[in-house]
Amino acid sequence: MARVRREQPNITDKDIKRAQKAHSMPGAAELKRVPGTAGPRIDALPKPQTDAPVDLEALSKAYALQMKITQPTRLVLGDGPILMVFISLSMPEATLKRLVNQAARAKASLLIRGLLNGSLRDTVARTQALLADQSVAFQIDPQAFERYAITQVPSFVLVRDGASSTPCQNGSCSPPNDYVRLAGDVSLDYALSHIQHRTPRFSKDVAAFIQRLKG
Repeated sequence: MARVRREQPNITDKDIKRAQKAHSMPGAAELKRVPGTAGPRIDALPKPQTDAPVDLEALSKAYALQMKITQPTRLVLGDGPILMVFISLSMPEATLKRLVNQAARAKASLLIRGLLNGSLRDTVARTQALLADQSVAFQIDPQAFERYAITQVPSFVLVRDGASSTPCQNGSCSPPNDYVRLAGDVSLDYALSHIQHRTPRFSKDVAAFIQRLKG
């Protein structure tokens, strides 16, 4: 302790006065000469690149379509025949437009396996352009592709009225005798006529869809 006291500097009143003189506080006149710090300027904040109004109706339609195409289809078996058209958004434009128009008239459902380019945005944009203002059921349902062994598009599946469902790894399945499948690059009316003539037991179920197409 004695050594520490000896090494501690001895500060006198003279030392304090010398320090106060060398580092004096600025006076009022000096403070006035210091430039003030300006606050944030609201008019200098970045502005949007466009002043175009937001199309709320278009956004609403896009959201509704997005929700619709991301929900797998739920078949209610036994409540009338069901007609499904399995397609791909990469199919030729003319073929897609023909099938969309016919599906809308026949009250059939359009199904795709997955997202276009793996993008929901691309799928919604492509689907909106394809469907336009036509009222047609459109679903993403990879399980349905597995359930009905769809390996080619377009494919057409007709599930008869009163069909029963049985549990399977894809949710629910229809017995083979309760549905008929046709694959090929043909129109919907051709597919229905082919089913009607080649599979007589489905003739009654097919008739309703053919009648709608003719109407």
